[in-house]
Amino acid sequence: MKLHVIHENPEWYAPLAAAFDRAGLPHEQWLLGEAVFDLSEPPPPGVYWSRMSASSHTRGHPFAKDQTRGVLAWLEASGRRVVNGRRVLDLEMSKVEQLAALQAAGFDVPRTLAVAGSGELPAAARKLGAPFIAKHNQGGKGLGVRKFDSHADFDAYLRGREYEPPVDGITLLQEYLVAELPRITRVEIVGGEFIYAISADTARGGFQLCPADACAITGAVQPDNTRQNGAEPSLFALREGFSDPVIDRYIEFAARHGIDIAGFEFIETADGRLVTYDINTTTNYNAEIEAVAPRPALPAVAAYLAGLLQLQNLRH
Repeated sequence: MKLHVIHENPEWYAPLAAAFDRAGLPHEQWLLGEAVFDLSEPPPPGVYWSRMSASSHTRGHPFAKDQTRGVLAWLEASGRRVVNGRRVLDLEMSKVEQLAALQAAGFDVPRTLAVAGSGELPAAARKLGAPFIAKHNQGGKGLGVRKFDSHADFDAYLRGREYEPPVDGITLLQEYLVAELPRITRVEIVGGEFIYAISADTARGGFQLCPADACAITGAVQPDNTRQNGAEPSLFALREGFSDPVIDRYIEFAARHGIDIAGFEFIETADGRLVTYDINTTTNYNAEIEAVAPRPALPAVAAYLAGLLQLQNLRH
C-alpha cells in the first residue's frame, strides 16, 4: 500500500519525493491529462493526494482538470482516502467558488465581479473605480492578473494583442487593494495545524509570486529577508512569530471544506483590513524558507500523509 500523488507537473515532484523518502513513505506519481483508468476495476488501496493545478493547461495538459474530476469521483465512490478531494478540486479551479465560500464564512474578501465572456467586460469594469484588477477565474501563476489605472486602458487591452482570454471563459474584476506594506502573506496549513507564514515582496514580484523552486527562486533566504554579501534579497521571507486570530479561522474553514493541505493568502491594507483573496490547495514549498523555518512544512506533510497511510493499513 502506498501514497498516490495525483498531478501533472513532474518538475514540482522532486522536493516532495525527497521528503517522502526521508520519512520512509512509499509513494508514486499519477500523472493525469492523457491517462487511462478503468471504472470497472476498484482503485488500488492506499491514500491519494490530489495536487492538480489550476494552471495545468499552460503546460500542455488542457484535459487534466476534467480527468481529475472523474478520477476523484471514482476514488471517493470506491471509499478511498483522498487528500484534498473532489470538493477541494472545485475550489482550486475557481476563484469565484473560493471567494463565495470565504465570504459566506465571514472573511473579508475583495469586491469582485465575475464576467462570462468578453462582451460585458467594459461595462462591468465601470462598476468599479480605477485602479482595479482583472484576473482569470481559473488561475495559478498570476494568470491574467493585471492592474488597470483607467477604464480606457482596460478597453484598449481588450482590443489589443496582449489580451489573454481565460481558459474557462470567466474573468474576475476586483477592487484594487492598497497595502500597508508592499507584501502579501501566505499561511500554510497541514492536517489542521498551522505550520508557518511567509511573506512575498509585491514591490519586486508583482503578481508572479510562486515560491516553488521550480519557479526559479534562488539564493539563500535570511529570516529578515536579506541576503549575505550584499546580494539582492529574496522575494520571500518567513514571517517569524506570526500570530493572528485569522489562523484559527483558516483552520476551521479548511476542516469545514475538507481541505487537508493548503496555503491561505491575504493582504493587509492601508485602511486596516485583512483581506483574504486566494486559497492555494497545491501549495509548493520553497527550499530556502524550509531551511530557516523552525518547523518545515515538507516533513509535516510527509508525517501527516504517513499517518493516513498507516490508518489505511490497519483497516486492511
